[in-house]
Amino acid sequence: MTPSPAAIAELLDHPDRLIALFAVHNFRDIGGYPTIDGRRTSWRKVFRADGLYRLTPEDVEALRPFQLRTVIDLRTSEELSERGTFPVDQYDVEFHHLSIIDRTWDMNEAHDWKGEQAEFLRGKYHLMLQQGGHYLGEALRILSDEENGPVVFHCAAGKDRTGLLAALLLSGLGVADEIVYADYAMSELAGEKTREWAKVVSPEFAERFATMPPVLMSAHPDSIKGLLADIRETHGTIRDYCMTIGVEDRHWSALEEHLLETA
Repeated sequence: MTPSPAAIAELLDHPDRLIALFAVHNFRDIGGYPTIDGRRTSWRKVFRADGLYRLTPEDVEALRPFQLRTVIDLRTSEELSERGTFPVDQYDVEFHHLSIIDRTWDMNEAHDWKGEQAEFLRGKYHLMLQQGGHYLGEALRILSDEENGPVVFHCAAGKDRTGLLAALLLSGLGVADEIVYADYAMSELAGEKTREWAKVVSPEFAERFATMPPVLMSAHPDSIKGLLADIRETHGTIRDYCMTIGVEDRHWSALEEHLLETA
């Protein structure tokens, strides 16, 4: 049964969903989402986030109770070298760098885009699958090993690369599409918070946002809705697609075993 908008809003607003931090505004738990077989995703096992290189010492301390074991960074090598990474010297984790795009997107192309915002990102997500699908598969395999948890995966804004991985994971586990779309769309509000934060604490960061094309800041649910529809049209199911990037039935069985619980 398709969950009602009110039920979805209640899921998104759960008090354990968003982890409040000073410099990172899209750090979220993906627990508590019901699946079509009557189970739900477990809390405090998998988190999605934005730029963890911005974590302050106080933010690091705020994360310690979650006992993170693994960080998956989906950004490019250039982003890591320019901006840094999760502070592994302060918080001991297993760190994986899985860059699912070769380079960040062309600003001129985004400025010149005249079509629907959702269609621009839908096309870019297809490019991600072409360039870095094998890394998405590796990320899902890492997530499938319970010994690696709790895990957080992230990119820069926690919206596109992170959103794509989250959508594959949640859809593959049987979370209803409408919830997957809504989880993706939460990143737009988080981006607004980051931009307001930057105006106060980081003028250089704020200036970067000021010159960014609006199409790159959107998180319209139609972007991920269109992509998942395309995947299903081509491959049948999300799991069938994931098989092509090295995620086998045994990995999904392991994911179900430790990431799903009785509702």
